[in-house]
Amino acid sequence: MPSGLVALLDDISVIAKAASASIDDIGLAASKAGSKTAGVVIDDAAVTPSYVTGLSPARELPIIWKITKGSLKNKLLILLPGALVLSEFLPGAIIWLLMLGGAFLCYEGAEKVIEKLGGDKHGKTLEDEIRDPVAFEKKRVAGAIRTDLILSAEIMAITLNEVSAETLLIRAGVLAVVAVVVTVVVYGAVGLIVKIDDVGLYLTKQANAAKQAFGHFLLRFVPKLLVALSIIGTVAMLWVGGGIIVHGTHEVGFNAIYNVVHGAEYALAGATGGAGGVLGWVTYAALSAVVGLVLGAVIAFVLHKVLGVGAEEAH
Repeated sequence: MPSGLVALLDDISVIAKAASASIDDIGLAASKAGSKTAGVVIDDAAVTPSYVTGLSPARELPIIWKITKGSLKNKLLILLPGALVLSEFLPGAIIWLLMLGGAFLCYEGAEKVIEKLGGDKHGKTLEDEIRDPVAFEKKRVAGAIRTDLILSAEIMAITLNEVSAETLLIRAGVLAVVAVVVTVVVYGAVGLIVKIDDVGLYLTKQANAAKQAFGHFLLRFVPKLLVALSIIGTVAMLWVGGGIIVHGTHEVGFNAIYNVVHGAEYALAGATGGAGGVLGWVTYAALSAVVGLVLGAVIAFVLHKVLGVGAEEAH
C-alpha cells in the first residue's frame, strides 16, 4: 500500500509538472503572439469609441458590454475552433487568410484617408441624423460586432501563425488566452475612454476649484483624444495591413516588395549607428503603411468605381 500510494503521488506530481510546463509554454507563446497583434489591437481600440458617439451617455457602457460579449463569441466560439481545424488539416491556408485580412485592413485604412481628402463617404457617418435611437443602436452594435469579427480573425490568424509549430493543446491555450486578454484590454480601454467626459462633467460641478479646473480640462481633452485615436487607428490599419502583405507575399515566393521595404530598413539602420534600430523600424513601418495605402486605394477604386459596390450609399 505505501509503495502504491507513493507511486500514485509520484504520477500526480509528474502530471502537475507537465501541466505547469504547459501553462508556462502557453503564457510565453501568448506573450510573443500578443505583441505581434499590437497594431490590430490599437486599431480595434481606436475604432470602437465611434460606435457609441451620438448616443445617450446612459447607453454607452451597455452598448460596449454588448459588443464585448459579441467579440468573445466571435473569438471563442467561431474563430478559435476554426483556427485549430485549419492549423491541423490545412496549415498552408493560414498565410492566405492573413493576407486577405491584411488587404481588408489596407482597404479600411485607405478609405478613411480618401474620405478625409474629400472623397465619397460610404455608409452611415457620425454626422448623420439619428431618427430612431433604438434601431440605430441595434445597427451600431451589429456593425461593431461584424467589424470585430474581421479584426478578431486577423488577431487570431496572426497569433496562430506565431505558434503554428506548437502542439494542438498549446495552440488552443494561446488562442484562448489572447482572445480573452485582447477583448478585456480593448473594451476595458474603450469603456474608460467614452466615460472620461462624464468624469469631467462631474468634476466641473464640485465646489473645489482644482477639481473644476481638471474637469474642464478633461472636457476639452476628450474630443482631441477621439481625433487622435481615429488617426492612430487609420495609421495602425495601414501599417499592420501593409506589413502583413509585405511578409505574406515573401512567404508565397514573391519577393519584390519585401526586398524593397526591408532593404530600405536595413540600409538606414546600418547608416545611423546607435539610432539605427529605431530608425530602421520606423522606415519599415512607414513603407509598410505606404504599401497598405496604395493597395487599399486600388481595392477601394475597384470596389466603388469599377464594381459599383456601395455606390448607392455614397454621399
